[in-house]
Amino acid sequence: MSDSLTPTAVDFWFDALCPWTWLTSRWMFEVQKTRPVQITWHVMSLAILNERRLDQLPPANRELMGQAWAPARVLIAAQEAFGPSVLGPLYTALGTRYHPQGLPKNRGTIEAALREAGLPEHLAEAGDTDTYDAVLRRSHQEGITLVGQEVGSPIIAIPGPDSDDRIAFFGPVVTPTPTGEQAARLWDGTLAVASTPGFYEIKRTRTVGPIFD
Repeated sequence: MSDSLTPTAVDFWFDALCPWTWLTSRWMFEVQKTRPVQITWHVMSLAILNERRLDQLPPANRELMGQAWAPARVLIAAQEAFGPSVLGPLYTALGTRYHPQGLPKNRGTIEAALREAGLPEHLAEAGDTDTYDAVLRRSHQEGITLVGQEVGSPIIAIPGPDSDDRIAFFGPVVTPTPTGEQAARLWDGTLAVASTPGFYEIKRTRTVGPIFD
C-alpha cells in the first residue's frame, strides 16, 4: 500500500453497459477529490463473462449481453488507436448516455459519445466486427485473473503489501453514488477490508435499483 504522499494506483475494469458499474465509477471520481488516487481504466465484458451461460439468463439479460459487445469493442479500438488515456473520457461519454440519459444502446449513441470524447466517429465501425476481440479478451481476463470468476463488473485492483502484489475485488455496489466525505469514508473502509488477509465477502440483498442523480 502507498503512504499518504504517494497516490494509490487504482486499476478499474468496467463494462460500459452495467448501471451499477457506472455508479461505482462516479464514486471513484468523488474519491479522487479527497484522496490521493490515480485511476487507470480497463475494459472488461459481461458478454464474455456470460457467454457460456447465456441459456441460464432471463431473456432481458440475454439481450443486454448481445448489446454489450459493441461498446466494449469500440472502447478497445479507441484504446488501440489513441492510447489508454482515452478510455476514461469515452466511458464517461458513453455511460452518461446509457445511464442517466437512458439513450438507446445503438450505433448512433456510440458515435455521439465518440464525438464528445474528441475521437473519430469511424471507430464505431469496430462495434460490428471481431477485429479487436482478442485484445478485449486479454483486458477482460487480466481483471478476472486477479479476482476470480464468481464476480461481475466492476473490478478494482490496488497495490498489495508487497511490490509485486495487487489486491483485487468486485464492487463496491452502491446507489446512489456517494459524494464528498461519504465517498471518502467508503473508500477508506473498502481499502481496510480488502487488504485484510483472508477477507472475501460482505453482501446483503439489494432493495432498490440504480439511482442516477
